[in-house]
Amino acid sequence: MITIASTTIASASDLSAASITTHSESSPRLRVVFAGTPEFAAISLESLINQQESLNIDIVAVYTQPDRKAGRGQKLSASAVKQVALNHNIAIEQPATFKKSSTEGMAARQTLRTYQPDVMIVAAYGLILPIGVLTTPVHGCLNIHGSLLPRWRGAAPIHRALLAGDDETGITIMQMDKGLDTGDMLYKVSCSIEPEDTAASLHDKLAALGATAITTVLKDLPSYQAQAIAQDDTQANYAEKLVKTEGEIDWTQPATVIERQIRGLTPWPGAYTFLEGQRVKVLASLPVNTSQQTDKPAGTVISVGRKAILVACGKDDQPLASTLAITDVQFAGGKPMTAEQICHGNQLNDGDQFTADAK
Repeated sequence: MITIASTTIASASDLSAASITTHSESSPRLRVVFAGTPEFAAISLESLINQQESLNIDIVAVYTQPDRKAGRGQKLSASAVKQVALNHNIAIEQPATFKKSSTEGMAARQTLRTYQPDVMIVAAYGLILPIGVLTTPVHGCLNIHGSLLPRWRGAAPIHRALLAGDDETGITIMQMDKGLDTGDMLYKVSCSIEPEDTAASLHDKLAALGATAITTVLKDLPSYQAQAIAQDDTQANYAEKLVKTEGEIDWTQPATVIERQIRGLTPWPGAYTFLEGQRVKVLASLPVNTSQQTDKPAGTVISVGRKAILVACGKDDQPLASTLAITDVQFAGGKPMTAEQICHGNQLNDGDQFTADAK
C-alpha cells in the first residue's frame, strides 16, 4: 500500500487550486523531451503520453540508451522506454554520449537543440548530462528520483533504502544541476516501506508514484520552480551502484540484516549462500521473530519444516544467536522451491551448514 504524505516542499501545498487546473486553450503547449531507459522510466513516459492534452504538452522526442545485447542469444534488445516510444510513433534518439570532447557528443547536443525543448524530463536515463545539455531546454531538466532527497542520492536508491531498514521512501522531482542528484527540489511525496516489500515491489510502487508526481509538477511548472527548495548537503548520503557480490550472505550477521538483504536484492543480484560448495539462491524469508534464538553456529540449518527452513544467524543484542526462517530457495541448476517441497525431498537436512563462500 502506498501512503502519500503531504509534501515537504512549500510549493506543493501553497499552490492555489486555480494554478493546477487545466491550462487555457490559448496557453502555448510545452515542448517536452523525455529521457529514460528502464521500466521505472517507461511508466512515467506512458502516463505523460496519455495526458498530453490535459497537461498542454507535446512530447517531441524520447532519448534512451543504445540497444543492448540481452538473453542467452545475446540479441540486441530495445529498452522499455524505447518500446513505449515506438508504440506511440515518437521520435527516438539513442546517443552514446553528450561529451563535448567527442564528435558524437557534439552531434547529440545539436540534435537536442533542433527539438527546441521547453523542458526535459529525466528518469533513470543512465547517461551523464553535461551542463550544456541541462541548460538547453527553456525550463531546464527535471529528474524523477526514487528517494526522499537528500537521502539516497545515486544509482540504487530503492535497494539502499531496503538494505538500510528505512521505514519510508518516496519520489523527489528535482531540478537537475551538474552534481549527482544535488539539484533543488520541486516536489516530494512519500511512500511507506512495508515489512514484505522487496526491491521489485517497491520499484513498482515508486514507478507509479513517480508518474503521478511529474504530472503534478507539469500542471504548473513555473510555480513549482519558483518555490524550489535547496537540498541540505549535510543530510545527504549515497546509494552506490549494486554489485553481484553484495548478494553473498554472511551468516554471522544478525537475522534482521540478512532478511533485509534478501528483500533488498530481489530480484537482482539476489541473495545466495553455499552448501557443500554449491551455490544456493535464497529467494524469500519470513519477518524475523526476535524471540526465536539458538546456540547453534551461524549458518546451521536448525530445522527443515513445511512452512520454513530455520537457519542460525549472528547475534543481535541478544544472549543467543538470532534465527531466520527461509521460505523459498533455488539450488544450482534447479527450479525455485518452497520449504514444503524441500521438506518432502532430500536436498536439505537438519544440521546442514550454509557457508559464506564455496571454499
